[in-house]
Amino acid sequence: MISYKEADFNTWERFYRANVINSITGFKSVSLIGSADKSGQTNLGVFSSIVHIGSNPALVGYINRPRKAAPHTLANIEATGCYTINHIAPFYLEKAHQTSAKYPTGVSEFEEVGLSVEYIDTFSAPFVKESKVKYALTLQEIVPIQMNDTFLVIGKIQSIYLADDLLLPDGFIDLHKAETVCSNGIDSYYSTQPLNRFTYAKPNIKIEKIADNG
Repeated sequence: MISYKEADFNTWERFYRANVINSITGFKSVSLIGSADKSGQTNLGVFSSIVHIGSNPALVGYINRPRKAAPHTLANIEATGCYTINHIAPFYLEKAHQTSAKYPTGVSEFEEVGLSVEYIDTFSAPFVKESKVKYALTLQEIVPIQMNDTFLVIGKIQSIYLADDLLLPDGFIDLHKAETVCSNGIDSYYSTQPLNRFTYAKPNIKIEKIADNG
């Protein structure tokens, strides 16, 4: 096994280092975050740092890069207090990836990449119409991370929208059936293949496989 130390990391070319460090954490969820400013100008960006914070209340967090590198999503969320998270499917994966380009203020990634804006109920932030799994959030807290000038943005889920037949009787969402993709590194995407689901683990009780593993 080859080993690399921090001193090695510091000698690597910027994008090479980014690929290594982004890949080492393994496969991650990847979604499109939809937002709009107070005038209604829409914005869409791809994020692979989305994480479950808690179920009661229903909290989800994501890491926003430094303002200089990725200002629009964070500014919109600060201004309006709401945003959407939309899962990505293979049939519009290239369009989703293209939203990572640095478009100028006033340009909508929805329009630039050819994805459809959708407004649902009275929620003021835009959804991706093509997405089969999407949810609306209201801002709860922005936590500055001083080490690298990034931000942990925490939102509370207000509503969830799922395509038919994705929600199983026990509350499990069948993301494989939804064809939700995952990611590794900064530019690599993957489909999923179910392996097993297991019963809730307790000490001294043998776990069992759940028949329907999605």
